[in-house]
Amino acid sequence: MLLPYAPTSVAVARQRLSADLEACGVFATAIEDAVLVVSELLSNALRHAHPLPSGQIMATWEWAEDHLEVTVSDGGAATEPRAGRPALSSLGGRGLGIVEFLAERWGVRHDEDVTTVWAVIHAPVAVLNSQVRTPEIGALRECG
Repeated sequence: MLLPYAPTSVAVARQRLSADLEACGVFATAIEDAVLVVSELLSNALRHAHPLPSGQIMATWEWAEDHLEVTVSDGGAATEPRAGRPALSSLGGRGLGIVEFLAERWGVRHDEDVTTVWAVIHAPVAVLNSQVRTPEIGALRECG
């Protein structure tokens, strides 16, 4: 999903991801975690990185076998994305720490002028009446 390089894009991505995961029957708590992760990744990219050459930012997600991979791609920054350890009185600096806590794993990929931060989140489907709800399709499509 290509998005404008603007703070309003965070809400757009959150709503779209939430709707996609709800349609697949993913547990509400896993959806909340995923939405928070995509918010943090997008917010960090908007705050610290440059836009893609197109002037936009890209968020993608793919869900399969109870796991969700979320990615945010931007035009890179002067520093490498890393989880900080801010003082209790600090107003910011917790974004990637939150991602690190919620995700099973996360990392950074570089491809020429594009930096992609990714996170994998456990996102099981809800169990209803002892049966697992399965989506009509095997996995969410990669948006982009």
